[in-house]
Amino acid sequence: MSRFLRPEAVRTLTRWQGILISAAILAVGGVIALGSYGITFWLGCAIALGGAVSLIAAAQRMRFAAGTGGPGVVQIDEGAIGYFGPLGGGVIARSEMTSLALDRTGKPAHWALSQPDQDDVMIPLTAAGADALFDVFAALPGMKTERMLAEMRRKDAGRTLLWQRPGTAAPHLRLT
Repeated sequence: MSRFLRPEAVRTLTRWQGILISAAILAVGGVIALGSYGITFWLGCAIALGGAVSLIAAAQRMRFAAGTGGPGVVQIDEGAIGYFGPLGGGVIARSEMTSLALDRTGKPAHWALSQPDQDDVMIPLTAAGADALFDVFAALPGMKTERMLAEMRRKDAGRTLLWQRPGTAAPHLRLT
């Protein structure tokens, strides 16, 4: 495919891949539902519904992508979130995570993942593999993904608490 398309076109299609596939599934389900009756109609409705849900998820995932080329690499393995960067890093267990914040004071902005008795793990939004964090963050109990996506688009500096585990104390600010 890369021989027939320019690299910019390949990057654009790759970025929109989830939305395009979901829209195609939605369209196929709609055609099946509108062109039939009985059980096939309901099958088409189910396919269209699956395509619509997938389309919403793909749009959120695309909005989460903050770019590439940032320092370090993110690795997610069996509930452990690891960041390995040129100046620092760390590993945090998702089950031990007490809060998630977005810190816009640095360039690029960073995710700040906190756990008890440990330093925060700071992950740049543009680190390699950071797009995989969407699934981890969306699975946090009580996490509001739309709020997280809206905060990512804000341009002002500062640190915003996005999620805190129920029953934990408010995180304290540390001088570093």
